[in-house]
Amino acid sequence: MEDDRTGSKGIKSNDTLFTIIEFLRENDGAGVTELAAGTDLSKSTVHGHLTSLRDRGFVIKRDGQYRLGLQFFDYGQYVRNQYEIYGVAQDLVDELAAETGEIAGIVTEENGKVVYLYGRGGETDINLDSIVGSALYMHQNSGGKAVLAHLPESEVEAIVDRHGLPGRTENTITTREGLYEELERTRERDYALNLSEDLEGIHAVGVPLIHDGTVRGALTIAGPSYRVTRERCETALAERLHAATDDIELALTYK
Repeated sequence: MEDDRTGSKGIKSNDTLFTIIEFLRENDGAGVTELAAGTDLSKSTVHGHLTSLRDRGFVIKRDGQYRLGLQFFDYGQYVRNQYEIYGVAQDLVDELAAETGEIAGIVTEENGKVVYLYGRGGETDINLDSIVGSALYMHQNSGGKAVLAHLPESEVEAIVDRHGLPGRTENTITTREGLYEELERTRERDYALNLSEDLEGIHAVGVPLIHDGTVRGALTIAGPSYRVTRERCETALAERLHAATDDIELALTYK
C-alpha cells in the first residue's frame, strides 16, 4: 500500500487538497484543465479532490468553473467567534470608526502573523471585506507591533525566524535591531505607530489588548496620512484607543 505521507512535512494528499483550494482562491475559480495545469497535478487527481470538496459544500460548480463555497464562510464565522475579544469589541470598533471617521479594527496574532478579526471603514471608501480575515506581517503594521511588544522575547524571535522582516515600503523596519528598538518604544509609550510602513500614504496607531497578563490582540485606527497625522496618532487617537481597550479589558474580566 502506498504511503501518502510526506515525511515530517505532513500528508501529501492534504498538501494537494490545500494547493487546489489556494489556487481557486487566488484565481477566483477555475476549470479542471486550468487547475491541473496551474498546480502541476493530473486531471484525475484534481477532479477527485474537487468532487470531495463539492460533496461537502466547500466548492461549487457554476458554468464549468469551480469556486470556493460558503461552507468556508460558516467555518470562518465559527473560528472568529472563538475569540472573546471579537465578541466584546465589535460595538467599540463601530463607535471608534463613527467618532473618528477613520478605519477602526481589532486584530489578533495567529501563527506569527496578525489577523484582522473585525473592522469598520468610517468615512473612507476602503472595502474592509478584503482586509478582515487577512493575515499580515506583524512588523509592518501598528496592531502587529502593539502585540509583538508584549510577547515574550523568545516568541518574537521565533516569529522573525519563521517569517523574516520583508519590506513593503521604504519605511518598513527590516532589521532585527530596528524592530527591537521599535518594540521598546512601543512598550514605553503603550501604543504602536505605522507611518506608511505597509501602505504608502496610510498612517495608523495601535494599542494592545491585555487581559490577565496576556496580550490578546490590539485595537487600531488608520487613515490617510494627511488626516491621520503623527501628532493626531500620538494624542487624540491614542487616547481614544486606550479608553476603548480599558472598556474591553473590563468586559473580559466580568464576561
